[in-house]
Order: sequence, then structure tokens, then C-alpha cells
Amino acid sequence: MTKAPASAQTRPQSPPDETGPLMTRTRPFAWLLLVTSVVGWLASGELVLEKLEKLVNPAHQTICDVNPWVSCGEVMSTWQSSLFGFPNMFIGIVAFAITTTTAMGILLGGARFSRAYWIGLQIGVTLGFVFIVWLWSQALYSIGILCPLCMIVWAMMIPMFVWTTVRNLRHGVIPASAGLVKALGEWGWIIVAVLYVGVIASIFFRFLPMFVPSTM
Repeated sequence: MTKAPASAQTRPQSPPDETGPLMTRTRPFAWLLLVTSVVGWLASGELVLEKLEKLVNPAHQTICDVNPWVSCGEVMSTWQSSLFGFPNMFIGIVAFAITTTTAMGILLGGARFSRAYWIGLQIGVTLGFVFIVWLWSQALYSIGILCPLCMIVWAMMIPMFVWTTVRNLRHGVIPASAGLVKALGEWGWIIVAVLYVGVIASIFFRFLPMFVPSTM
């Protein structure tokens, strides 16, 4: 029997979960999921508190009632803010709690979830991303008012969606060609940056009078 070279015998082999782009590896991804989830949950929680204050006192001024273009309170009074018959922020409270629990399970307990769980998480994150895209379009082109706390939620959902998707592609949860998986892994943060720039640019041009008063 041919003996393997000494270097091959002693070289440690990286577990499959710890190869590839940094943010698709177990702990870095869990940290990203935790940070985005906690920030999103806190923003949703503040929205819930402000909504309860508005219900008790309709004249209540929220912490982000700044001017006619920036007002959480005004956005809360629209039908889009309760699309399913209850305030949207309650969805955030529940959804971000689930993703926070997932991240903590990985970081503190070393949990390894089944493929079915990751598929469920992917579906949930994707639906959440689609929902915030719809809310973004409504805020800009229908309501015409910005909600800063809502925008924090948007900002957290972008990297959460992108890297959850890339992570699941990398680990075979979502079937895809090796070339596509490699490309998305290398371009993950660029995709996040492009989405951020797109959102910022759309807000700037839609609310140009707010930024450049002379254009009013």
C-alpha cells in the first residue's frame, strides 16, 4: 500500500462549512444574521411602541416626525402600514425573533439545522425581502413620506437576504451550478452595496426638494 506523503498526513482538512467566501461560513454568517436581526427587531419594537402611543393618543408625535417628508406617524396612518389587517411591525417582531434565535443557536449551541429548516428560513427571508421592496415602492411613489425606523428595517433585510441566499447556494440547500455559486459568493457584498446605492439614489431623486430646496 502506498503511503501518503507526510505533508498530506499532517495537513488539517477544513470542514465543508468553513470553506468558500467568509460570510457563507458558519460563524461569520451567524454573526451577520444576529446583528441584522437584532437591529431589525429593535427598530420594529420601537415602531410597535410608537404605534401603541398613536392608538392611545392620535395626536402623539413619534420620535421620527421630522417634516412633511419624514414622518413615521404619517406612514402609520396609511393602509399600507397594516396590509394584513394588523400593523406590519408585528411581523418584524416575530420574524426577527426567529432569525435571532437561529443565529444564537449556531453561535452558542453549535446547532446544525436540517436542509428543511434552511429552506424554510430562505422562504421566510425571501418573502420578507419582497415585502420590504413593496413597502419601499409604496413609501416613495404612493405615500410620498419616509419612515426612518422602517428604513432601518429595509437596511437590515438587504444583507440578510443576500447572504442567506448565497449561504444556502453554497451549502447546496438551493441547487445551482458551481459557476453561479462561485460568482455570487465573490460578488455578495457588491450586490449588497449596489442595492444600498439603488435605494439611496431612489430616495434622493424622489425627495429632491427635501435635499435641494431650490428645486421646489
